[in-house]
Amino acid sequence: MRLSTYRAAALTLALLLPAAPLLAQDQTVPVPLPAEETPVDQPPAVPAPDQAPGQAPNPAPAPSGEEPEPTPAEQEAAPRDPLEVYADLNLFGEIFDRIRAEYVDAPDEQELIRAAIQGMLTSLDPHSGYLPPADYDEMREDTSGEFGGLGIEVTMEEEVIKVVSPIDDTPAAKAGILANDFIVRIDGTDVQGLTLDEAVAKMRGPIGTSTKITVVREGIEEPLEFELTRAVIAMRAVRWSLEGDIGLVRLSRFSEQAFVGIESAIKEIYAERNGVAPKGIILDLRNNPGGLVDQSVYVADAFLKQGAVVLTRGRLPQESARYDAKPDPLDAQIADVPLVVLINGGSASASEIVAGALQDHKRATLVGTRSFGKGSVQSIISLGPDGAMRLTTARYYTPNNRSIQALGITPDIEIRQVVPEELQGRDEIIGEAGLAGHITVEGQEETTVGSSVYVPPEKADDAQLQYALRLINGEETNAAFPPHAD
Repeated sequence: MRLSTYRAAALTLALLLPAAPLLAQDQTVPVPLPAEETPVDQPPAVPAPDQAPGQAPNPAPAPSGEEPEPTPAEQEAAPRDPLEVYADLNLFGEIFDRIRAEYVDAPDEQELIRAAIQGMLTSLDPHSGYLPPADYDEMREDTSGEFGGLGIEVTMEEEVIKVVSPIDDTPAAKAGILANDFIVRIDGTDVQGLTLDEAVAKMRGPIGTSTKITVVREGIEEPLEFELTRAVIAMRAVRWSLEGDIGLVRLSRFSEQAFVGIESAIKEIYAERNGVAPKGIILDLRNNPGGLVDQSVYVADAFLKQGAVVLTRGRLPQESARYDAKPDPLDAQIADVPLVVLINGGSASASEIVAGALQDHKRATLVGTRSFGKGSVQSIISLGPDGAMRLTTARYYTPNNRSIQALGITPDIEIRQVVPEELQGRDEIIGEAGLAGHITVEGQEETTVGSSVYVPPEKADDAQLQYALRLINGEETNAAFPPHAD
């Protein structure tokens, strides 16, 4: 049965009704923007001689006596007639019915509707989209940084799963699984022939369920059998090491584990040095794709005692806010420790919020190559059992009111890596400006050249890291280090 105009309109309007948002933003009550951010009042228009005060000016009559055609700007600003909108919805209903009735194979109506929703959202910008239930669950798992699993960091080697290391206090560690063990079977299924993602998916599952894995260990002839019960596993967002007297802190993603990971890393660095402050800290944000906005605020706040971290501006008043740093024991502890932040073409979104805030406040020197340039915020709006929609709802700006959308953050000191010959020309990306349909900022320039995302696997070959170490150790000098507040 073909959808009537009314039914098609009702269907589409139901899909567009707002749902309770699960915002990837800090829920702090918005603080009014500073005076320079407040729109300036326009001077009142002077009424024409035949116009009463408060009336809109009368347009000059057309020579023919007919009403003048509206300009393109007026057409765009004027709301469309509801009948025109309903006519378009009716067109959607007609096409939907034609596909159902005449397509060569009977289509899945649910998939058709979801594809239409996806097309509508992706037409807006590269970061808006529809999340089916399975993708929504995966996204929530990724942003929470927790999942049901065994607690093993793994890699693929010779078509079997090699254990890099078990995570402390997890089922795998408690059962005695060791680094360099090879997992050859999962629940009786051979791992050979599976991809790494497929094997990992088999080991993950609902908390409290069991799985059996077969392990081959060097020096032991017979395979070992383990029956493990899945538990909550927190993905490690932060790793740290001491490079001489300098703390190196690598933040890989802005999940809910980001700030607690930074806090723990700094505490452990001090503990390792018997309470003595490190000579400097290097915060590595290279190839960090971003994540939760509130975590970027918390991470920046770890190094700042006051001032704005990020400003957001959206179409709705509640999407416009200012997020500030506050004094706390952590930033007081490291206030006098020099800070270098590493960025590159893969540093995006929340990474750029942190890098931009620390750069604007002269708290850190940025070293590396230009960042990705994603300057927009997405809200995740739950659709109940039907998944969720990811919708761009605001642009964000650094404390100095810089928009990085399609432009990126430029480091204070540009250092390029020595790229292997086989990767040269393939290590650079233009970033946000290279994405079709990206959001533009009127009057702002955009990047037209690429930025490298290559990071050598060995620290000794990492030109950006080695430069930062020499900078802090005083073996290199640059006017940008240490930064000086104006």
